[in-house]
Amino acid sequence: MKKITIIDKDYKQWISELSSRYRQSQVKAAVKVNSEMLRFYWSLGHDIVERKMENTYGSGFFNRLSADLQRELPDAKGFSPINTRYFKAFYELYSPLQQNLPQLAEELFFIPWDHHRRIIDKCKDNPQKALFFVQKVKDNNWSRAVLLNFLDTDLYEREGKAMTNFKISLPAPNGDLAQQIIKDPYCFDFLSLSKKYTEKELKDALMDNIQKFLLELGNGFAFVGREVRVEVGETEKFIDMLFYNIKLHCYVVLEVKVEKFDFSNVGQLGGYIVAINHQLKGENDNPTIGLLVCKYKDSVEAQYALESSSQPIGVSAYQLSKLIPENFKSSLPAIEELENALEHTNENVKK
Repeated sequence: MKKITIIDKDYKQWISELSSRYRQSQVKAAVKVNSEMLRFYWSLGHDIVERKMENTYGSGFFNRLSADLQRELPDAKGFSPINTRYFKAFYELYSPLQQNLPQLAEELFFIPWDHHRRIIDKCKDNPQKALFFVQKVKDNNWSRAVLLNFLDTDLYEREGKAMTNFKISLPAPNGDLAQQIIKDPYCFDFLSLSKKYTEKELKDALMDNIQKFLLELGNGFAFVGREVRVEVGETEKFIDMLFYNIKLHCYVVLEVKVEKFDFSNVGQLGGYIVAINHQLKGENDNPTIGLLVCKYKDSVEAQYALESSSQPIGVSAYQLSKLIPENFKSSLPAIEELENALEHTNENVKK
């Protein structure tokens, strides 16, 4: 294994060039700090890969590079040995996409470096998946916490995967966009319910966690109401949840079922969609779409049901992992017991 004992002429020249490049980046950074720094990190990663620096200077290369850069640029931060390894990984991950994506740089250099590091950790062998999350951060202004949440929920694999009839029930541009925003399955892991939860309990829990629910639904969803009343002839109907999607410019009727998907669910949801189109849809709104989220579904049954409907409908399952045993609540002390115990403790303290 070759060790760095003598710094050759080319290496010295390269370190000098890096210092010059970095200082030029600092000048531009007054206007566009993040973008220019990421351009520098990209160029540094490019040099490390294309010059095969590890092969030339051996296993101690990153430690030496870090030390040399920190000596040359004492006021700069971000040149730890770990970070310099990330520069290489940054370039290696996305460079295969350059040929087919001329706008790649504009996507990559927009989001914070720490977001990039998290994406690299989770998507190191999948540049398309990594770029998917870069674009999500850019479009939705995700914080690091939100990004980490979605990196752990298989969003890339779920988004746009729901069964729908949008291709035949909506105009092409709207249908394509609607398909992209519907997931399968929806992840309700932010909820804690008993194993034998009811439909009402699930809906109550979603409402109690409406911000997280909206986050899971995706960017552009605005909550309109729950149990929204509509009159159909002489009958009252109550829609589980009604949303408005700003990107699609349309209402979204959402029905939640804790049982297996059934043919009748599509007929019910289709009726609600028509009611909203007649009673709430404005002149500039696009046609209302429906989303049925059920505990599980038979794909063939769902497909047949969707083909039978002229209304735009998507069918998805949901997953829920935090289930509390039925006897868990009964094993907890009641509020009255806790209050009595606290009063008893206070009396003893006074004595």
